[in-house]
Amino acid sequence: MRRLARYLALSVFLFTAINAHAEDITVFAAASLTNAVTAAAKAYEQQSGDRIEISFASSSTLARQIAAGAPADMFISANQKWMDWLSEQDMIEADTRNNMVANGLVVIAPNDSAINAISLTKDTDITALLGNDDRIAVGDPDHVPAGIYAQQALSYLGQWETLAPRLARADNVRAALALVERGEAPLGIVYRTDAAITPGVKIVGTFPDDSHPPITYPVALIKDAGNDSNANFLAWLLGDDAGKIFTDYGFDQIQATNTGTAK
Repeated sequence: MRRLARYLALSVFLFTAINAHAEDITVFAAASLTNAVTAAAKAYEQQSGDRIEISFASSSTLARQIAAGAPADMFISANQKWMDWLSEQDMIEADTRNNMVANGLVVIAPNDSAINAISLTKDTDITALLGNDDRIAVGDPDHVPAGIYAQQALSYLGQWETLAPRLARADNVRAALALVERGEAPLGIVYRTDAAITPGVKIVGTFPDDSHPPITYPVALIKDAGNDSNANFLAWLLGDDAGKIFTDYGFDQIQATNTGTAK
């Protein structure tokens, strides 16, 4: 009994000691990263004992929240623009900024759609595929990164002027995905990784790489959030263990490169 009592006392001591050093890390991440970052955070929590709290939304929404004083430790954007915007306001630790993963841009349709393949060239008439009244679902090009990339790609193909009035503008890329999945829009433009998370949609076309800037996801610590726990999690996200998780969710793993305050 005494041995059992000593064992239980030691167990309680060790549990308390471990949790006394556990840290809460708050991450603001682009909506398109929801599944991958959630899985990565869970793996890191099990390994480190730290607690990862994540807020997912459009990069623009999150950046504005951070600028307004929201208590974030780390920001992962779906494009460079909104990380640049925070950098210009001296809101990030410049020497922690890195490009983390990359993605592709695709056109999707409901899984039961008769549309099976679209060749996305300058000769393609995407409007003709929409019918008289239907719209194409996209993240709002005024602020959502996926929508900004969509506008750039459609402009490259000479399709923007005719398609702009036919957009179903969503608050983020996952909302655009949902419109197509529910059959409320016959076509949508989302990231390749978004199309892979649901059996309700299918990819019917992939935009050429040169039709838009590279889709890279920058990550950085927020100003004055550079403690050891936050820095350790950032380093882990840029390493091979997290890279395998992102690859499993369809992202392209790229060599982490510090981009500082580059625009």
